[in-house]
Amino acid sequence: MKKSYYGVTVGILMVETYFRRFVGDIGNAETWPFPVQYKVVHGATPDKMGAFDEHDVLEPFRLAAMELIEGGCTAITTTCGFLGYYQKDLAKALPVPVATSALLQVPIVERIIQPDRTVGVLTYSAEKLTGPYLEACGAPADSPVFGMDPGSEFCRSIREGDPSVPYEVWEREVVETARAFAQAQPDLGAIVLECTNLTPFSHQISQATGLPVFDSISLVNWFRAGIVPSAYPHR
Repeated sequence: MKKSYYGVTVGILMVETYFRRFVGDIGNAETWPFPVQYKVVHGATPDKMGAFDEHDVLEPFRLAAMELIEGGCTAITTTCGFLGYYQKDLAKALPVPVATSALLQVPIVERIIQPDRTVGVLTYSAEKLTGPYLEACGAPADSPVFGMDPGSEFCRSIREGDPSVPYEVWEREVVETARAFAQAQPDLGAIVLECTNLTPFSHQISQATGLPVFDSISLVNWFRAGIVPSAYPHR
């Protein structure tokens, strides 16, 4: 098989964005202990994510994924949790394994926490993260969902593509939102972060809430571990 590049397993489909992606974000290559290959899906802007009834972006993502696969990638993921809506479609259309969204972890996390606790989802937009997006990932449609304030600098800078907002501003807004979620939903047993831009703050969220936090980074590390299993010396 001819390849354009070698030594890369995971191909990452990028939403077309221009805000700052801090280390810890799936879209920052410094996040990864292994090489990844990015492909921007032009026209797939933040305003279209979570509005797939109005903006069907399945075909552009499929075509971009095929470019990554033809280049040499053997696993595909994305930079937006809302793309879990297309999980079954992309898994069917592509010849390699696909893990579209951190939300795919919700059913697993449900089974590792106490049965009287619930898995909450922290998201970019609680308004947009409705039942169909959750169900497409195998998560209950009535999962507790808590979103960032649409008027926050976090949301504004993503919408407007503003890279000037300092890390500390995002950190403060994210941690405050996570605390508010835990207070509003006292039976939380774990949090899954829908939004890949929340992951630079997963540690701080866990520290602030006392809860396990699962995100797109935990998803892709698990995903790749199955694609490229570790080899152990025979003794």
